[in-house]
Amino acid sequence: MDELDNRLGLFHAELSALKQKVKELLEENKRLSIENHQLRQVFKRETTTEREAVLAAKSSKSRNKESVQKSSLEESNVAVGEGHDNLTRLYHEGFHICNVYYGHLRTEGDCLFCLSFLNK
Repeated sequence: MDELDNRLGLFHAELSALKQKVKELLEENKRLSIENHQLRQVFKRETTTEREAVLAAKSSKSRNKESVQKSSLEESNVAVGEGHDNLTRLYHEGFHICNVYYGHLRTEGDCLFCLSFLNK
């Protein structure tokens, strides 16, 4: 009887451990699903932006050489600001932009590394 009681105790402990593991896996699955959805939205926006940029570049080729050179200089200046804006947007969408956790979903509020990077 004691041996049977010990076995039941072990099975109970094992079942509790399995329940905890299933719970952790479900939480991770949910977190990854949310992150995947957000990344798909970002990718869709970036793809649309790139298409618009390609179309704009094709139309700008028809201009004369001087205006193309000026617009290239202006675009390179804008690109620097756009990069910072894109990182800021990613951070506000809930992703890390710091070198420690880059691209991971922020689950616990603000990240000091990301904020210090944005303030540079």
